[in-house]
Amino acid sequence: MLTLAAALLLSPVSTPIELASTPAALHGTLLTPEDQTRAAAVILPGSGPTDRDGNSGQFGIRASTYRLLAEGLAERGVATLRIDKRGIAGSAAAATSEADLRFNTYVDDARAWAAEAATKTGRPCAWLIGHSEGALVALAAVADNDDNICGLVLLSGAGRPAATVLREQLAALPEPLKTQAYDALTELEAGRTVANPPAELAAMFRPSVQPYMISWLALDPAQLAAAYDGPIFVGQGTTDLQVSVADAEAIKAAQPRAALTIWDGVNHVLKVAPAERTANIATYMDPALPLAPGVVEAVADFILK
Repeated sequence: MLTLAAALLLSPVSTPIELASTPAALHGTLLTPEDQTRAAAVILPGSGPTDRDGNSGQFGIRASTYRLLAEGLAERGVATLRIDKRGIAGSAAAATSEADLRFNTYVDDARAWAAEAATKTGRPCAWLIGHSEGALVALAAVADNDDNICGLVLLSGAGRPAATVLREQLAALPEPLKTQAYDALTELEAGRTVANPPAELAAMFRPSVQPYMISWLALDPAQLAAAYDGPIFVGQGTTDLQVSVADAEAIKAAQPRAALTIWDGVNHVLKVAPAERTANIATYMDPALPLAPGVVEAVADFILK
């Protein structure tokens, strides 16, 4: 039987990482395998105030999806650098003003983190594992075929332009708000700001966030996937309430070389969950629930092959 000291020596090594940036440094956690590091990856978080572990205090989310993924990958020889994105948690001081933020800000940060992960692990390049909106960040980051990036793992990511998905989500609004929301989206898609959005829609269309939305709505994930000639893995659950299997299939259709895996009964945070909304959302609040069987294995197998 291993002694406690021996067991600790065999545990993956967790190291805080600081990445130089303006106006302040970005922060993350590097988790390296207990033995040989066979590959390195950066885990890119989804939208909103999501931290490096995949949690959000603001919304009560404690799924710890990214920490669980990192730990599972470390057991299989893959080092991961999971990050607090600019303006969130440990990287809060690196926030820019909302009016100055653009989607490409996150894209540039992803490229910098990939270079840092490769350097810290001694690997020639690092994979980008993008979850939810992080999948679009990953796709945009390889638009110039960055040599620091080995390939992409896209988990629970949209396969259609954001405006298409938003229109679906806004379809339940009563009139005239629905028409006003659709009109605002049309203007932003065309690169034009909306001067006086309805007060009821201010949370989505406030003037300070519109430049960011314009930069985001201009991106088509399927087109980005089609243009990328590196390896892509697409993983999607069937009980995801935010994006669907159709999104994953759109990426596969645009880039036939991509590997597509569908996990039956798996939700947006990569845990086993029913389609019923209340029970599905409950998994977002329970860090004790493991990731769904097969998720870590599929990601590790793709990276290591």
